[in-house]
Amino acid sequence: MPDLRFDERVAVITGAGRGLGRAYALLLAKHGAKVVVNDTGGSMQGDGIDSAPAESVVREIREAGGEAIACTETVTTRSGGQAIIQAALDHYGRIDILIHNAGNVRPASLLEISEADFDAVLDVHLRGAFHVVRSAFPVMCEAGYGRIVLTSSIGGVYGNQQQVSYAVAKMGVIGLSNVIALEGAARGIKCNVIVPAAVTRMADGIDTSAYPPMGPELVAPTVGWLAHDSCTITGEILIALAGRVAKAFIAETKGSYRPAWTMRQVGDDMPVIRHADAPETFPVVPNGFADHIVYSFSRTTEAPASK
Repeated sequence: MPDLRFDERVAVITGAGRGLGRAYALLLAKHGAKVVVNDTGGSMQGDGIDSAPAESVVREIREAGGEAIACTETVTTRSGGQAIIQAALDHYGRIDILIHNAGNVRPASLLEISEADFDAVLDVHLRGAFHVVRSAFPVMCEAGYGRIVLTSSIGGVYGNQQQVSYAVAKMGVIGLSNVIALEGAARGIKCNVIVPAAVTRMADGIDTSAYPPMGPELVAPTVGWLAHDSCTITGEILIALAGRVAKAFIAETKGSYRPAWTMRQVGDDMPVIRHADAPETFPVVPNGFADHIVYSFSRTTEAPASK
């Protein structure tokens, strides 16, 4: 059975000069997409500019018969985000797909991190996501179509030592995706989050000799499906790691209800409050925010917990 196609679709992929982003760009281009390969070519800390990585991916795509252009503008500023999206509009006249994959790492503990390093990571991962989305979203709204894929991390979902800035940025991306999914639902725009893991240069210094196969090509098909016309979900989080694809989600216990509480009662009820059988979930779309409130209000009609 032939794989999915992206004929006539235009994709902007940030951080596409190496690793995961390169794999996304090559896959989408192979299946017909016109690709804007965005990458500043900087170090893993986000320093420097080098056009070679983006140009190399563009060359690979063109040699394989695809269409692509390179863009070395930075996602870290509003003007950079605008320029990245404008590159797609100037060269191809449209933007259908936005994949924000650009990233940097500045490891530090909460006790040690500087404000400069904290901001540098948020500028790429979180503010960078906002900058490109803010420029692409109105264009997609006018067209009545869009696919947006933002990148989070298990280091954001579950936290990680020495990665406070990375964890904060990657959880913030999930909140941004939720709002995009809600506001884009009636406009033909779907937005989801990928939580990928692959052995790329980000793994430099880590002993990966005992790892199973974890190349970027194991992640790319999931991102490709999220970017495709046939994608059926929005406001969700997909994990892609070592060949495993799964859904991550936020759930709540049923909890305990009382019309009034003392501090001691909170402690006494903690086994019930934390009891996780049959958890409640509230999908982002169409209105998880309201569904959560309605459910919580409905609990006030039941008998309170025993004293």
